[in-house]
Amino acid sequence: MNPFVFQAPTKHVFGEGVVDGVGAELAASGWRKVLLVYGQGSAVRSGLIDRVRSSLAEAGVEAVELAGVRPNPEVGLVREGIAAARAAQADAVLAVGGGSVIDTAKAIAFGAPYDGDVWDFFSGKAAIGECLPIAVVLTIPGAGSEGSSSCVISNDELGAKTSAAGDAFRPRVAFMDPALTCTLPPYQTAAGVTDMIAHICERFFSGAGDVPVTDQIACGLVRSLVGEAPRVMEDPNDLDARANIMWAGTLAHNDIAGCGRALNPGGRAGGWESHALEHALSALDTRITHGAGLAVVMPAWMRHVWRADPGRFLLFGREVFGIEPITEEDMEFTGPVDEETTVEWAVEATIDELSAFFQSLGMPATLGELGIAEGDIDGLADAVIASKGGPFGAFATLTRDDAAAIYRSAL
Repeated sequence: MNPFVFQAPTKHVFGEGVVDGVGAELAASGWRKVLLVYGQGSAVRSGLIDRVRSSLAEAGVEAVELAGVRPNPEVGLVREGIAAARAAQADAVLAVGGGSVIDTAKAIAFGAPYDGDVWDFFSGKAAIGECLPIAVVLTIPGAGSEGSSSCVISNDELGAKTSAAGDAFRPRVAFMDPALTCTLPPYQTAAGVTDMIAHICERFFSGAGDVPVTDQIACGLVRSLVGEAPRVMEDPNDLDARANIMWAGTLAHNDIAGCGRALNPGGRAGGWESHALEHALSALDTRITHGAGLAVVMPAWMRHVWRADPGRFLLFGREVFGIEPITEEDMEFTGPVDEETTVEWAVEATIDELSAFFQSLGMPATLGELGIAEGDIDGLADAVIASKGGPFGAFATLTRDDAAAIYRSAL
């Protein structure tokens, strides 16, 4: 186990009806004026925003509102939010929504005290320091942003989508009511589950050796998601399954599944190769849902790199799907097979099983289903390298040609 620093300061208020306590909780923290950030309509149509407004008003907390956050949130609205927070002299930011809304709120929170342009934090020109406190009402599990130290924002003008990291902007409190997720469309639910599994896998396949305790946490989370997701697909109102998925999404990305697996003790485990490959996709076409892109590129990445450490894939296959290399007894039916071949079969079966699970939820299997064609490959590979700054990867180093080959294999 490598040295690590684990910090998870977010207070999670979990359970049906917790939204109605938002105002009292924020007032108890001493916040009197918040910037309320939400999306493009569903939170309003469902009556959730009215519930939040009422709770804030009853507790004497004033709210200034910023609506209209889109999927794959864009820096332009972040800049509007920064201006609004400054004008109102807001002492906190309250996000009501999923990862896109929360990431927008995070960027506003660390951009408001900064004298320069907020994109400086995403282009590497500035380090995050002072930050307004952030609270969250989670409506879409998946991104894990309600408890994470990461924030992803797009810049349409530059055709870029990149991340910033820092414990300063981990939310102070997250209100998590699984009942709010029962009306999510199946596609959005499936994309969220895929994103959760990707967060776990990015850490599990991190280039570090075995870390038994952390590895079992990771595999247990994936096993739980594989079991719970079909339940909500069959019955969207299965509140227990919704609750388990919501909590798994938080644990998938608050770093507990990576403890001891980071190559740098102060950093996050993994090279986040699949996320880099997907971010280029949804920067090219902002209509591509992040989880849907991951459902395609992560298995393709796995097929490209597994030979760097077959043992990690064998462990994942055994613990998550019960897949083992064939034995001498099995060879009675297959004929003599060398060990290298048995390992290859087991690893490929594991990747096939993961991909099939994503597809069983309604996720795409190919880039073609997302509207990506051969002519897009070179630009996507260039975008990945521009974002990562050259050859990248923790499990296996990837060049521009590797990125292009992974995309091409997924067409």
